Amino acid sequence: MPGTLFTQVRILDCSGEMPYPGEVLVQGNRITSIHRGEPAIPREDHLVIDGGNSMTLMPGLIESHSHLSIDNSDDLAKIGMVPPEETTLIAMRYAKFYLDCGITSCISAAAAKPRVDVVIRNAINAGEISGPRTLAASPWLTVTGGLGDLRREHMPDFSSMAIVLDGPEAFRQKTRELIREGVDIIKLVISGDTFVPHAPSDSTVMSEAEVAAAAEVVHAHRRRMSAHARSADAVKLCIRYGIKVIYHANFLDEEALDLLEANKQWVFVSPNIGFTAIAAYEGEDWFTEEQVQQLGFREELAGAAEGLTELRKRGVRILGGGDYGFGLTPHGNNARDLDHLIKYCHFDSMEALLTMTKHGGAAMDMGDKLGQIQEGFLADLLLIDGNPLEDLKMLMERDRLQVVMKDGDLHKNSI
Repeated sequence: MPGTLFTQVRILDCSGEMPYPGEVLVQGNRITSIHRGEPAIPREDHLVIDGGNSMTLMPGLIESHSHLSIDNSDDLAKIGMVPPEETTLIAMRYAKFYLDCGITSCISAAAAKPRVDVVIRNAINAGEISGPRTLAASPWLTVTGGLGDLRREHMPDFSSMAIVLDGPEAFRQKTRELIREGVDIIKLVISGDTFVPHAPSDSTVMSEAEVAAAAEVVHAHRRRMSAHARSADAVKLCIRYGIKVIYHANFLDEEALDLLEANKQWVFVSPNIGFTAIAAYEGEDWFTEEQVQQLGFREELAGAAEGLTELRKRGVRILGGGDYGFGLTPHGNNARDLDHLIKYCHFDSMEALLTMTKHGGAAMDMGDKLGQIQEGFLADLLLIDGNPLEDLKMLMERDRLQVVMKDGDLHKNSI
């Protein structure tokens, strides 16, 4: 079968092994042969892409907390007021852009409208639009007074990207409705947040009964859950009710650390510290020094760094990327989270890179075919001008992305 042969490349397979010289053959949508050392795979009938012994072949990046339908906005109210039709076009545009950036898979962490992720996922799968393979999420499911509830007594119908519910029956019904519409993931907002003065990040605002009701429906329909869970108690609820991807986890106590370690065979932590790190030390265009101190960004970052350093030691899988699509963290800078993990959490370059490759594949329930360069794996590949392990920030330089391949198809080929 004719295929694509990458030859004279540095193979960074993201198994944890250091890079080695060799060549890789792709046929159909699979990696069919890997050879170490000098060229040896027959060239006949194949498109040959020569890396000149200076380029690195690695798996496509996997974003663990995508918001394709948010248009680099800093205003949750404005996000909610964008009509569904325009929201769909926004998501379609950023889906293509993510592929341009070498992001070949996404785990959505909330859609701005209930069916947007579903429509985008289906169109990508059908080949109608370009974009990463995507697990489609619901909007945030939050409670009265929780993150995303922008209503006031005089504006009870104010729209946002959150669905506000109270009580287990309301959560049970809405979860059923969203699964009926085709989402893969139900996203819960269990803890408070920096931007909710009456419900700070270390508080837990959703009741156990509400979490349990959503989980009952999700597990019955064999779907997935994720959660905004900054507080230790919120993380404990996630583990108790089988929530696979836990976002943020800033304020872990010893019990939460122990539970995460005991359940590390199935749970993932996606810390998404990019927003907090930039707000804490580079956000002068958005926040005054007084606001940085008042909102506690540096304390929140320090808490996250301490917890992530401990989780890394205990072997809990960490996922990279997250919360890009806001003004402070615009789309396309997703790979910068890898540098944050190195700078603040003592990861080395390989450990950081695995958060958006090998561990991302496992988090998508595709660990046996996604996120590594191995024979039989899906051909999601990037050819980089340089060695990313020397400086992971080069993954943000689109001019260095010489080739972007998803599912065996060349989205970009500059060779």
